[in-house]
Amino acid sequence: MTADTSVLAEVRGHAGYLVLNRPKALNALSHLMVRRIDDALTEWEHDPRVDTVVISGAGERGLCAGGDIRSIHDDARSGGMASADFWYDEYRLNARIARYRKPYVALMDGIVMGGGVGVSAHGSVRVATERSRVAMPETGIGFVPDVGGTHLLSRAPGELGTHLALTGAPVGVADARLCGLVDYFVPSNLLPALSAALADTPAHEAVGRYAAEPPDGELAAQRAWIDECYAADTVEEIIRRLLDTGIAEAKEAAGTILTKSPTALKVTLAALRSARELGSLERALEQEYRIACTALSSADLVEGIRAQVIDKDRDPRWSPPSLAEVTGPDVARFFAPLGRRELSFAPDDTLPVEEIGAPR
Repeated sequence: MTADTSVLAEVRGHAGYLVLNRPKALNALSHLMVRRIDDALTEWEHDPRVDTVVISGAGERGLCAGGDIRSIHDDARSGGMASADFWYDEYRLNARIARYRKPYVALMDGIVMGGGVGVSAHGSVRVATERSRVAMPETGIGFVPDVGGTHLLSRAPGELGTHLALTGAPVGVADARLCGLVDYFVPSNLLPALSAALADTPAHEAVGRYAAEPPDGELAAQRAWIDECYAADTVEEIIRRLLDTGIAEAKEAAGTILTKSPTALKVTLAALRSARELGSLERALEQEYRIACTALSSADLVEGIRAQVIDKDRDPRWSPPSLAEVTGPDVARFFAPLGRRELSFAPDDTLPVEEIGAPR
C-alpha cells in the first residue's frame, strides 16, 4: 500500500514544516489531512527541537482552496454523516491552531479559501503575498462561513466582515490585513528564503526581515458605504441600501449577493451577529457546527456544489428561491442544539485567543 503523502511533515533545524500536498486539487482538505496536521501538532508541541511550526501549500496556485466539497456533496446526497465527523475534527483543529503555544506561521500564498482560512488565519504569524486571494465563499454553495470564519469576520472593522461573508468576495493582502485575516506582506519571490530562515530564526524576527508594506487595497476607500449598508438588520434591507447608494461597487455587491443561496445568506447574517456576542472562537465553532450539520441535510448545499463544482453550469436552483420566502423558523432551525452530537470544548479551552497565542 502506498503511504499517504497528502500532508508532508518534517523537522528542519528548529522548525516543524507542514506542506499540504494535493496540488492538483488545490490542496483541498480531506479528513485524513486534518488528522495528519493534528498529529503533527501533537508531536511537536512538546518536542524541544521544535520552536516554530510552518504551514504552506504545494504547487504554485495556493495554500488551500477549502474542504473537499465533492466528498461533502456525495455524503449529503446519500444522507450520510461522514462530513459531520470531518467538521468535528476540523473545527477542533482550528481551535487548537489558535491556542497553539508555539509560533504557528501560515504562508498564505495564492488561493486561501474556506478550510484554507481555517488552517492559516487562526495562526499567530500569518503571511500573505501579492498573489494571495483570501475568501470565505460558502454562501455560493448554499453553506455558511465556518472553520471559525464567523468569529474572524465578526471582528473585522465596521461591517467589512459582513460584506465579505455575504458576497464571498476574495481579497488581496492589504484588504485581508485590514480585515484582520493576515499580519504581514512578504513578496512571493522571498517566501523560499523566509521559509528557510524560520528553521533557525525566531518567527517574528524572521518574518520581520522579509516583510514589506503591501500594495494598496480597495476596501479602506469603500468603508463608508460598506458600514452604512451592511449595518442593516436583514439581508433584504442590506440589498436595498446597496442599490440605493448610486455607487457602482455597491450595486455590484448587491448583484453578487442576489446570486447566493437565500437561506445561506440569512443564516450567515444571523451567525455573524451572534458571533459578535459569543466572545470566543470556541463558542463560534460550536455554533458553526450546529449550522453545518443542519446544512448537510439541506437541499441548497447539494444544489450549490452541483452547480459550482460538479456540473459547473453556475445556475443553482435554490430552495426557497427568494429571500422573502425564507422564514424566521427556517433560519432558527440551523441554530437548534444537536443533543448528544454537539461539538463542545472544555472550559479551559475557551480562554480568549489573545491570552493564549503568541502576540501578533
